[in-house]
Amino acid sequence: MFHLLKKNIWVLTILFFILVSCDSRRVFEENIAIENGKWNANKKMCFEVPILDTSSAYNVYINIRNEMDYPYSNLYLFLKTKFPDGRIAMDTLECLLADLDGRWLGSGIGSVKFNQFLLQKGVYFREKGRYRFEVEQAMRVGELKGIKDIGLRIEK
Repeated sequence: MFHLLKKNIWVLTILFFILVSCDSRRVFEENIAIENGKWNANKKMCFEVPILDTSSAYNVYINIRNEMDYPYSNLYLFLKTKFPDGRIAMDTLECLLADLDGRWLGSGIGSVKFNQFLLQKGVYFREKGRYRFEVEQAMRVGELKGIKDIGLRIEK
């Protein structure tokens, strides 16, 4: 009995370290829940990201969790990036949440789907400091229903 318990603890320990090490490239990740699943057009999701290493290349992702009763197949977003020196960059993004046949993309079981969209691959942050990313919905509706969370992930 003791030998079996010792073996199970060993397997669980190895599994734990494998799961923890799988995300070792992550520098930043935060997901913000949208209150009541209703995203007001004036509500910005803000992410403050400290960047200390300017010699590494990074991948930048947007995370989206949507309910299956979300009324559209895509999601348009405005992304505003404020650099440590005060410069600002603006982008408009389109994220496809369903295919042409109306089948939801992404992962998840039940009524919520998760998608992660690569925004920039191999980008170098030119200066150390705090970067501010602001994400707002650009769907031309005052209150967008069916989006549960918006997130930002940056990894080396």
